[in-house]
Amino acid sequence: MSEKEAIEQSDTPITAQSLASDLRTLGVERGDILLIHSSLSALGWVCGGAPAVIDALRDVVTEKGTLVMPTHTGYTDPADWSNPPVPDEWEENIRESMPPYRPAVTPTRGMGVIPECFRTYPETLRSDHPAVSFAAWGAAAESIVTDHALDYNLGENSPLARVYEHDGSVLLLGVGHDGNTSLHLAEHRAAIAKATVENGGPILDDGERIWAEYETIEESTDDFVELGADFEQTSEVMSGTVGTATATLMNQRKLVDFAVEWFETNRQ
Repeated sequence: MSEKEAIEQSDTPITAQSLASDLRTLGVERGDILLIHSSLSALGWVCGGAPAVIDALRDVVTEKGTLVMPTHTGYTDPADWSNPPVPDEWEENIRESMPPYRPAVTPTRGMGVIPECFRTYPETLRSDHPAVSFAAWGAAAESIVTDHALDYNLGENSPLARVYEHDGSVLLLGVGHDGNTSLHLAEHRAAIAKATVENGGPILDDGERIWAEYETIEESTDDFVELGADFEQTSEVMSGTVGTATATLMNQRKLVDFAVEWFETNRQ
């Protein structure tokens, strides 16, 4: 959405103060732990852009709460790249030359403006996985992003599982369940057939750049929208409007537990 279109869909400027009010009306409270997926353009014309959204979220949960966002990168094996792919003869050169993942430096890819801004905020911490990192700010930030495993990186040794342990919530701001990363934790937990895939990325090991290989399950988002729609038929979801965006707030434990059973019933 262009800035002109965002202005046209907004009756008034969307401000940090109005966003904070909308978030409280939705049900976000002081001390909450929120895993947030967002679209800045869906919120309307936000005065100040992404920082205003982050300021509003911080204002509502306060330093007693915690904000978490996925800060994934493109730091994966080029043999698997498809959007766009690269020539086969480039692959080894890319593996040898790609700069190492560094939490404070490496940009996000495909995450949107808000997570990219959030990762640079003072006192925001970021996990060490080169491909599927998460950033967090607040009281539980360190415990959520520390010790993010290379292998099975959206499973039990991931920030997703730490949010589950802290009984956090998922907040969708202008986005659907197709990008709801907590459903990947349910994939790992569900008793269903799972293929294992190999991947890799550049990291720093004792200050030296290495290409680290790891394995995880073959994840899929193909049925996430259908799963999310079924979950929203329960009484466990709070829906409303934040800015001009549809917003959905849900307890992550209840979502993941529901999704585990859903996968075991519906995935072949």
